[in-house]
Parts: sequence; structure tokens; C-alpha cells
Amino acid sequence: MSLDVARDDVADVAGLGVVAFTTTREAGTYGTAGRDPVGDVMARWWSLVDELRAFSPRLATSRQVHGNRVLVHRLTWEGWLRVDGADGHVAPERGTALAITVADCVPVFVAHPSGACALLHAGWRGTAARILDRGVAELVRAGHSARDLRVHLGPSICGRCYEVGPDVYTQLTGQSASAAGCVDLRAILARQAREAGITHVSVSEFCTRCDNERFFSHRAGDAGRMLAVMVARRDAA
Repeated sequence: MSLDVARDDVADVAGLGVVAFTTTREAGTYGTAGRDPVGDVMARWWSLVDELRAFSPRLATSRQVHGNRVLVHRLTWEGWLRVDGADGHVAPERGTALAITVADCVPVFVAHPSGACALLHAGWRGTAARILDRGVAELVRAGHSARDLRVHLGPSICGRCYEVGPDVYTQLTGQSASAAGCVDLRAILARQAREAGITHVSVSEFCTRCDNERFFSHRAGDAGRMLAVMVARRDAA
């Protein structure tokens, strides 16, 4: 790919024939609500569609709503699909590219040796609503054992930078709180993954807030959005 990406992402799934990455600030924003002209943003999206054609004839995206709805995409269409109101995507077979936008929320990459993949957008609401469990359940429903899955938690805000109010803290940790406190979404998601039976879990070294010169961060005041992308190559089957 010609995009500027965080190279640590999901390095161990390359051997499965899976391309997975998160873009950086240098690649520009993929969110239409920022300061960049919409035409420039859409040009970036269409450039991505063109680049991904080498791996897949289809790209699945959605308008994200910080929920736990997960879509399953079969090999029944081609082109760029944008669905309303979902935060997760599952591709049970090779050949469907998945993409989400992030800027502090966690991009959750899930891969199986067969090429089945899931890509999930997990902010605090999605994490509390266990969107990871929903993505894993769809892969298990497709016949893949949870213990064979690999999970990578990409660049996002770290536990030192992510302060939340007492209500959110309680929802995420199950512990009562009377004041604001810091939570580590990736640590919570890693625990959820292990509770689901997944033993292979990796975590990005990058924090979008600490490494704000390289990544967009909502907490730092950025309107820009990075893109997380995952696709199992058709030619690797």
C-alpha cells in the first residue's frame, strides 16, 4: 500500500495472507466532518478503493454510531458498500476489505488462519456493550474456533490519557466510583478476548494522544480521523 500507516499493526497476520493496518496523520483524514474539503476526503477514499482492488473487489464500511451492531458480509456483491448505523464488520471468506474510522477509539483486528476476518470500532460504549464478543460470535458461527483467532488492538488512546466520569468508569470496570478516573480500553478488550477463549492477543505500542504528532486524537482536539483497514487476500487462499 502507498498510504502512510502504523507498521506495528497486526504484523503477525501477514503470514495468513491478511493485509491490515491503521493510517497515520500523514495519510490525511478520512472523516467528512473535519476541516478538509469533502472532495479531498472522498478522493482519499476512492484512492483506497482503487488500491484495494488488487486484493478485493469489495469494500465494506458503515456510518459508525458507537454501538455493538456487527455486519456479516458474504461474497454476493462488488463495489464500495456503506451501511447505516454499525460499528463492526465480519468477512467469513477471503476477498472482502473492511474499513472503520478511528481517532482514540480502538480498532480491533480479528483474523483466522482460513482468512476469515473481523474489524471492530470499539469506543467506551462499544467496549461496554461487548462488541468484541459479537464479532467473535459471528466468526464462531461461521465454523471457526475462538482459540484459533488472532486479535490485535491497534493505535488508540492509552490508559494514562483516557479519563472518564464515574458512571462510565463503573460501566467499563464494574467498580463503583465517585470521581473521574482513567481506564485502559485495550486492557479491557484484551481481557474480553481471553474470556472468549482467544489466547493470541497483541496490543499496539502507540497511543493516539501521546503520539499526537503522528495520529489524530479526539481528546487532543483533532477533527481528523484515521482509517483502519483489513482484508484477506484472495490470492493467498
